[in-house]
Amino acid sequence: MSTPYRAALEHTIQCCRRRPIAIDAVKQRPVKQRTRQFSKTQRRWVSDGSRPPTPPGMPGPSKVVAPKTRVAVGVVFLSALIYSMATGDRPPPPSADPSQQPPPRSGLQLDSPSIAERDNLSKRESGISATSPMRLRMEAFIKENQQDIVRTLETLDGTPFQIDKWDRPNGGGGISCVLQDGNVFEKAGVNTSVVYGTLPRAAISQMRVNHKALDPDVESLEFFAAGLSLVLHPVNPMAPTVHLNYRYFETANKDGSTNAWWFGGGTDLTPSYLFDEDVIHFHRGIKEACDAHDKDYYARFKKWCDEYFYVKHRNETRGVGGIFFDDLDDTEKDQESLFAFIQGCLGAFLPSYLPIIQKRKEMPYTEKEKQWQQLRRGRYVEFNLVHDRGTAFGLNTPGARIESILMSLPLTARWQYQHEPEKGSREERLVNVLKKPVEWL
Repeated sequence: MSTPYRAALEHTIQCCRRRPIAIDAVKQRPVKQRTRQFSKTQRRWVSDGSRPPTPPGMPGPSKVVAPKTRVAVGVVFLSALIYSMATGDRPPPPSADPSQQPPPRSGLQLDSPSIAERDNLSKRESGISATSPMRLRMEAFIKENQQDIVRTLETLDGTPFQIDKWDRPNGGGGISCVLQDGNVFEKAGVNTSVVYGTLPRAAISQMRVNHKALDPDVESLEFFAAGLSLVLHPVNPMAPTVHLNYRYFETANKDGSTNAWWFGGGTDLTPSYLFDEDVIHFHRGIKEACDAHDKDYYARFKKWCDEYFYVKHRNETRGVGGIFFDDLDDTEKDQESLFAFIQGCLGAFLPSYLPIIQKRKEMPYTEKEKQWQQLRRGRYVEFNLVHDRGTAFGLNTPGARIESILMSLPLTARWQYQHEPEKGSREERLVNVLKKPVEWL
């Protein structure tokens, strides 16, 4: 036993050897110390080594049964207490067979920190730099771009965004920026979300289809997800709705090291009335961003976009496309190259969309054209609630913030029974394009 614990034990033994507390023999409880006023004539006693006689009127000393037993019990109790303090655990139960005793534990057993706790500590101690984990760099990147986009759209619309910050109990949180009933936008949402959580074994098995690095034998894995999502629904039916999302996903081992990672994202345009020049401008900006990193990306990811944003029960695409990709990991390119690609695509958004909205936001329109816009928004809602994987993931994530997930839905929409566009109309032309995607470049 170490010196501090031995000293504590010896101190308690000495305390146990002291004169015992007087016990009321009738009521079986300690007798309170009482003082009594004697007459002014006080008696003094000279000790001859024996116990002094009891003063008149005071109860006699009670005898304590088995004082040596009291000492032994006190020693055993204190030994158990000191053992618990030293090992951080309860002592093992006594056993006649030493082989049945569990091995002693050395000190307190602490759980390893989660990746959320590791990241918070890293941000406090050293901030975020080019050498920080990709989790932290992606989080900083999307938050910076969210601020830039919100400032630009506020200037365009003349209406401030409602900014709503929220935290998740297990780590992470988000910033939801929403504008409603504005001058240019009926509804606009620009959200960032950072999520820490745990994937159960069933989810790991599903993800292994595209990510073989995931360990199939573990019961669970910590994960991190961060992304920026944007949806703009203009007031004017001549101006197109636009969607954007860029995200990063990572799983971690128990020691906090990265298990698997991948990027995903894209952007697409959904007009109610088709202006070819607008669609061409939008696609050209995206293609330039793709070509700066890989000449095959635009054609590959445009096809992926047309296939992903397909409303199966309507037999048409949601809009006129853009790019879409998912699960880009180290089998595609290294992490830094893919992060640079994400940065380039997000940086191309405002130049590809702002000229379109500035050109169309003041155009005249009729009530009939407004109703057509509402019908097309109904199709937008159908895709998001029935087919969109991002919406499904968010709604099925424990503790998810539903208001932020459903931010993508328009403020108003319309479903009209058996509606068919007039033959030869602009509305019919749009539907024909949606049923057979066009190569705009």
